[in-house]
Amino acid sequence: MSEEKKLSEQLKEKLFSQKKNAVYRMNDSEIKACDDFAEDYKKFLDIAKTEREAVKAMVEELQKKGYREYKAGSGLRTGDRIYINNRDKAVICAVIGSEPIETGIRLCAAHIDSPRLDLKQNPIYEDTETALFKTHYYGGLKKYQWTTIPLSLHGVIVKSDGEKVTVRIGEDDNDPVFCVTDLLPHLATEQSKRTLSDGVRGEDLNIIIGSRPFKDDETSEAVKLNILNILFEKYGITEPDFISAELEAVPAFKAKDVGFDRSMIGSYGHDDRVCAYTAFRATLDCDEIPKHTVVTVLTDKEETGSDGNTGLCSAYLKYFIEDLSAEFGQNGRAVMSASQCLSADVNAAFDPTYPEVMERHNCAYINKGVCVTKYTGARGKSGTSDASAEFVGTVRNLLDSEKVICQTGELGKVDMGGGGTVAAYIANLNIDTIDVGVPVLSMHAPFEIVSKIDTYMAYRAFSVFIKS
Repeated sequence: MSEEKKLSEQLKEKLFSQKKNAVYRMNDSEIKACDDFAEDYKKFLDIAKTEREAVKAMVEELQKKGYREYKAGSGLRTGDRIYINNRDKAVICAVIGSEPIETGIRLCAAHIDSPRLDLKQNPIYEDTETALFKTHYYGGLKKYQWTTIPLSLHGVIVKSDGEKVTVRIGEDDNDPVFCVTDLLPHLATEQSKRTLSDGVRGEDLNIIIGSRPFKDDETSEAVKLNILNILFEKYGITEPDFISAELEAVPAFKAKDVGFDRSMIGSYGHDDRVCAYTAFRATLDCDEIPKHTVVTVLTDKEETGSDGNTGLCSAYLKYFIEDLSAEFGQNGRAVMSASQCLSADVNAAFDPTYPEVMERHNCAYINKGVCVTKYTGARGKSGTSDASAEFVGTVRNLLDSEKVICQTGELGKVDMGGGGTVAAYIANLNIDTIDVGVPVLSMHAPFEIVSKIDTYMAYRAFSVFIKS
């Protein structure tokens, strides 16, 4: 009987999927590498809370590593390291490989925008001697989660004379913060009768910014006047300058370890900076000349559908690949059709508090490695590229051979909802594409959670891919 059991265990090990927690498959030094990598990632999260700040930080790192800004037709050769900055809101970096470019490129794509509150173009107003900002929420978020938390203000203001002023208020310990208020439970009887999605409405997301009036003399809108005077003295701006401004209110939280065991990272913006950072670092750390040309694109506007000239529905990535191809006398269309892409985007992690939305056999779990997602979309796979079995096999075999701990996952039960990524737009260029990313708890909330192990395995996945 014992021999029979032993045989069954051997067969299970051989034939069943291995879904053990990654901790059981790693030694202490490997786990320490995950924790060390997380420290650098947390620093990035704190300095790059918006797409503009992410681009600024990344360009600085690229320049330190010897990357030069690329101009089409400037000439390229093996080993060159280049980047382009698309309007300070998206960036592409590349390393020219040793193989002819017609053999295809290795492309990693992630987005650096996250759900937030954008200021309207005419945002500042006064009501009952309180000054507030009007906002328009950006991306898919639960509006009630954005009340009664400290907010910081980030972005740029272009003044009437063309000067661009950079704004970052609320991150330093000595800075003030801002806040969206909410009703006290004692007076929220009617509000509580609303559905959860309607409990706080879009036009209720007004940010409180001041309450003291300008004291010189009595005048209407004295609090608004006082706030505008403070802004004029600090930045030299007037109210009309808000028309040509991009100001974003984001949580003022710092990235923090989560859990007694410090196994997780809590922060704003894991979606999708956890994939953007790991893909970027993998490219930055590629010190040797890769076999295939490596291209990593960190893009904007994914949370609102990828439209606009800094989103991946724009042609800027296509044009970049065409320009690279032309440098070597090749047709961009042929290069794209021979290329492979890891679309680096997060997936939903199984939450034991809300198990009813997940199909346990086909969802991602914290600490089980980077998640490979064959298809995304909603319900009947609407809006997905659905990677081919052949390309899934290629990626699977690569990760297995390099001992990258990975898992598969879908974004919830079939008819529960779903979502999309930039994968479809890249696949539309005739590039083999699949989603690979980190499972996230509380996705799109002001404070999301990821595993340090899963984050590091994403970095390893991108590293082995760009060297393949």
